[in-house]
Amino acid sequence: MVEIKTPEQIAKMREAGLVVAAIHKATREAAVPGASTKDLDDVARKVIAEHGAKSNFLGYGGFPATICTSVNEVVVHGIPGEDVVLKDGDILSVDAGAIIDGWHGDAAYTCFVGSGHAPELLELSRVTEESMWAGIAAVKKGNRLADVSRAIESYIRRQPRPASGKYGIIEEYGGHGIGSEMHMEPHLLNYVDKRRLLGRNNPRLVPGFCLAIEPMVSLGTPRTEVLEDDWTVITTDGTWSSHWEHSVALTEQGPLVLTAPDGGKAKLAELGITTAPDPLG
Repeated sequence: MVEIKTPEQIAKMREAGLVVAAIHKATREAAVPGASTKDLDDVARKVIAEHGAKSNFLGYGGFPATICTSVNEVVVHGIPGEDVVLKDGDILSVDAGAIIDGWHGDAAYTCFVGSGHAPELLELSRVTEESMWAGIAAVKKGNRLADVSRAIESYIRRQPRPASGKYGIIEEYGGHGIGSEMHMEPHLLNYVDKRRLLGRNNPRLVPGFCLAIEPMVSLGTPRTEVLEDDWTVITTDGTWSSHWEHSVALTEQGPLVLTAPDGGKAKLAELGITTAPDPLG
């Protein structure tokens, strides 16, 4: 069953979301050529401690770090390590989370290490991020879960094809409910599967519904494989990928992007949507 949150619980999730936003800011600044992904994990640990929060990644299913650091062809769940040193021209996705008083925040971003990136890599990240915002814009009363999936997929499909020939919407991974746990029902596909349009797989969105919306897109295949560490997910054809994510709450006043510093106000205004008031002021 979907966990429906009270306004007070959403306020706690907003606190956790702002910790995640602080992790993003600090790790983005630290993602420079010569830094290891372990260095970024150390930065994230420090931010979490400074905010009196807890990590929801460390120890989750045995995961050994505070953030996921996915470089180039790694789609998600890359494990930070001293031996993974960032180089000029790399692209990096950082997935981070935090817990405040038992309530979770979760978000991811893609950034560019150094300079000299090919235009199709810049466009890949832009398309992935904008598809996330298209999905967030579909979080409204009366819509169903598949409307969010449709908005994400439709945005990606409308974009001009990259030089590699296509954008691959990753099939095996997607978004999810979030709240008193990091991963909860429902599972959110980043494309429409007609087999999931009925019943519990396609619930109606109501106030108190919270989702982590996270498209993952490659410059080639939508298919992935998991490396021997049982965590690192790569594209099967070696093409590079992008990952963007925000946690979003639907309230009586509209959506609130829990992990965006401004609650999503500026970006959603561009899409003609008014965000809910920030419960933290």
